[in-house]
Amino acid sequence: MYCRTMLKTIATTIIFFIILLGCKDSQNTKPKVVASFALPELTFNEANRLVRLPLDCLQTEYPNKLNQSLQDSTHLGSPKQLHPAFYGCYDWHSSVHGHWSLVSLLKQFPSLNQASTIRNKLVENISKENVLAEVDYFNMEGNKSYERTYGWAWILKLAEELHTWQDPLARDLEVNLQPLTNYIVEAYIEFLPKLNYPIRVGEHTNTAFGLSLAWDYAVALEDEALKIAITSSVARFYENDADCPIIWEPSGFDFLSPCLEEANLLRKIYSPEKFKKWLDKFLPQLADPQFNLEPGKVSDRTDGKLVHLDGLNFSRAWCLYGIAETLPQYSHLKQIATEHINYSLPSIVDDNYSGTHWLGSFALYALNTAQ
Repeated sequence: MYCRTMLKTIATTIIFFIILLGCKDSQNTKPKVVASFALPELTFNEANRLVRLPLDCLQTEYPNKLNQSLQDSTHLGSPKQLHPAFYGCYDWHSSVHGHWSLVSLLKQFPSLNQASTIRNKLVENISKENVLAEVDYFNMEGNKSYERTYGWAWILKLAEELHTWQDPLARDLEVNLQPLTNYIVEAYIEFLPKLNYPIRVGEHTNTAFGLSLAWDYAVALEDEALKIAITSSVARFYENDADCPIIWEPSGFDFLSPCLEEANLLRKIYSPEKFKKWLDKFLPQLADPQFNLEPGKVSDRTDGKLVHLDGLNFSRAWCLYGIAETLPQYSHLKQIATEHINYSLPSIVDDNYSGTHWLGSFALYALNTAQ
């Protein structure tokens, strides 16, 4: 009888403390505040605003940065003489992705205010003769590595956009661009096995970004040889990566996030299950709903290097949206992506050519991935 009473007393005491602790926890635990936000949308009006940027610079020859090495006097020439297709928008790669922007916007909004002007400029620039001249430039002595792999990647993105645009003009332009597209595909396949280590910077030569756009092309065009070259490189470069130091980002001139670009590439190639396991090792903090990443702050948008951080905000956004699309449990990353876009989007149409010649494409790519 005594033992039964003691057991009852002990049980009652345990229950009391459980209830007490539960009440204490409920008092100290604050409900998680989830801010409501709307995903940015590429509207007709926004499309007409963004299209001004590439349209204004597509056939603007100067100022210009040729980024070339001279083997002899035959390499001398004006931007338009050397690059009759892609001479505008300050540098070659910006001209290429400026053309991509026009195709992407016209594809989504056929009745853009300046649709006829866009079509005329695309026809004029991406002619058969102009593209063959671009191929000739790559074949000149010393030019084999020209625009590797950043400009290469944008050529393939332009080719992919043309291929998936159901319009008679797209068929003509795709055929005209094909010699350069073929050259770039072969250049990737030849170069990647020679690259012993990935380039992990936040600017043009970032390997993950170059492979990411190339992968999109390879999937859309069903180019198995290019896919094999990319997947074998990914296995060598990134498969065993862990604990990427995203806390070190950004560097002062970054327009790409080395950590997020790598994650964005791997999520395209791996299955969702394999990607989740890899991401848990590579960027484990992304799984935390309280994870935060502040947009890059731009101090001077007239400075061509400092304004790179606006581009970083857009590229971070497309990576974060992509991760959340692949892994729905990471949906909290969409708010961070949206904050990045909202910081930079209002400022890119500001007549500072240091930014306007290229940021429209980055904004468009980010908006295209917002969902």
